[in-house]
Amino acid sequence: MPTRIPKPEDFSHLPPSLHVALVFPEVPETITAILILFHGLGDSEAPFAGFAKNVNLPGVLAISVRGVSPLPPTLLGLPDHDASRPTKHFHWGDDLTLSPSTGDLDPDPGFSKAEVLVLGKLIRETLVERCGWEANDILLFGFGQGGSLALGLASNVRRGEKIVDVTEGNTVTGPTFKGAVSIGGPLPASMIPTQSAREKSRTPVLVCHGTSSESIDEDAMEILKKEFVDVREVKWRKYDDSMPKNKDEMLPIMQFFAERLRGW
Repeated sequence: MPTRIPKPEDFSHLPPSLHVALVFPEVPETITAILILFHGLGDSEAPFAGFAKNVNLPGVLAISVRGVSPLPPTLLGLPDHDASRPTKHFHWGDDLTLSPSTGDLDPDPGFSKAEVLVLGKLIRETLVERCGWEANDILLFGFGQGGSLALGLASNVRRGEKIVDVTEGNTVTGPTFKGAVSIGGPLPASMIPTQSAREKSRTPVLVCHGTSSESIDEDAMEILKKEFVDVREVKWRKYDDSMPKNKDEMLPIMQFFAERLRGW
């Protein structure tokens, strides 16, 4: 199928199960790649659409996705009367469970619902089948729990059908994304394929975190290196895993985007 520029109406079938905010470049006809953004726990698609607009990657259609489930106001410390209002706080997990070791929300609540909707409906059904794009045209970016989802999708996409190179007779790996960036989100164990003889994912990944990150430690990086061929780590000078706040923190992300957009 020939590739065509996506239009807003191509995404009209997604609600109510999935909501997206689209950020087109100034000249839509220049689109050569797609960036899908996943917000953090308790956020929504709107701020990340604003982030994509500010980043302003040339020739890139940005798709900011809303978390697949609402987050109860009480978990955010909001008053009970807010429960009657339309929520602006969402998450990506299958459930909300507390970790028995820390008492905090489990960082790996399962992402099956998000995977079905994002990988199935948005990427495969809409971008690939309707518009003719391929997985290697797509960049993933996520923060916190959204970063875990981005890495998980990049991990799980290798479970897709193998492709046979008829000229060489060789079987190569399944679909591969152009790249994936996670801010402070580790790879969830629930999104690692269970095949013992699995090949590493060939999607290049960049993980950024603070010096005192609670989620990205040596063990988390080792897991990534076992599952991906190309893993890059940026340890910011700040302590936490918050979104980049200045040019120095944003620079390695922009360099990664530029490299991935220059060629495959």
